[in-house]
Amino acid sequence: MRCILLAATAILSLVGMAHAALADDPEAPYVDDRSSAEAVIRSLYSAINRHEFARAWGYYGDTKPAKDFDTFVKGYDGTDKVDVETGAISDEGAAGSIYYSVPVAIRATGKDGKEAVFAGCYTLRQVNAEVQAPPFQPIFIDKGALKPSKADFEEALPPSCGDGPPPPKKDTALEQAKKAFLATFGDQCDKQFLGEEPNAFSIKYKDKDAAEGDPDKETRLFEFYCTAAAYNTASIYYMTDELGGVLQLQFAEPELDIRYENNDSDGKLLGVTVTGFHTTGWATNPEYDEETRTIRTFNKWRGVGDASDSGTYLFRNGDFSLVQYDVDASYDGEENPQTVVDYNTAP
Repeated sequence: MRCILLAATAILSLVGMAHAALADDPEAPYVDDRSSAEAVIRSLYSAINRHEFARAWGYYGDTKPAKDFDTFVKGYDGTDKVDVETGAISDEGAAGSIYYSVPVAIRATGKDGKEAVFAGCYTLRQVNAEVQAPPFQPIFIDKGALKPSKADFEEALPPSCGDGPPPPKKDTALEQAKKAFLATFGDQCDKQFLGEEPNAFSIKYKDKDAAEGDPDKETRLFEFYCTAAAYNTASIYYMTDELGGVLQLQFAEPELDIRYENNDSDGKLLGVTVTGFHTTGWATNPEYDEETRTIRTFNKWRGVGDASDSGTYLFRNGDFSLVQYDVDASYDGEENPQTVVDYNTAP
């Protein structure tokens, strides 16, 4: 296996990219996690991206990825950054150890802007901690072989390693939505929600310009919980577009001019006037009804719920449109909203 490993390393060194890549970005995240086989692989690439080659070298066991450390470091000359994906992991126990097989694909970008894709498998080993003597050895990379791939990066990941059955096909749209959500709202949403899977819905529909016999189109809708306060929660929605990507769903809301007697919200409500519209990516206390294909938001202005606003958004022609907006601005201890926007009869 050592010759396979060294051969793969030589191939990568020739193109100046190796099986990981160097990123000049000082903001590359520091990841040093030995809790799982996947975490070790991601930690390896974190170390390479941050120029921390000794740390990267340390994730390997006795079988190293190059003949010596200097050769290992030189293997990354000319490389700017790396993207990495890992697949479904299989494991097998043997002689006091667990061996993990991890499918891996990387996209290495050179300093000249050229990209190369590599794919293959890593084998990692976890020795039973109960039988170890100091120094303790956590999960480590036992061997690995990545080869150049002609496939696009998104399609290059091996379905499995070894002779086991291939895992279920990866949900690309879901993964894109999760990445977009974490990139945009990872530092804005409550931490308790960041690791949760989103609610996912499939919406099949006829395009407005479809001819008779044309197949249905499909849109995927993903709801991510974001924040939870005393009486309001907020979600973020993403949906697939016609090009196969995902976009954050935006909700139209009216700008309101609310007048009270004596300019005091405790006074008599004199009127609510719509003066314009804006959009927001936040949906407050939302509910999606699969039967009617509507998202309804409900924003309490105070805990008792006697003052609020709510919007109803209908899926039509591949997107969600505002069809009704209700406002209860009376603060009178009762729920008595009035409709200020009504597009329910629109085509």
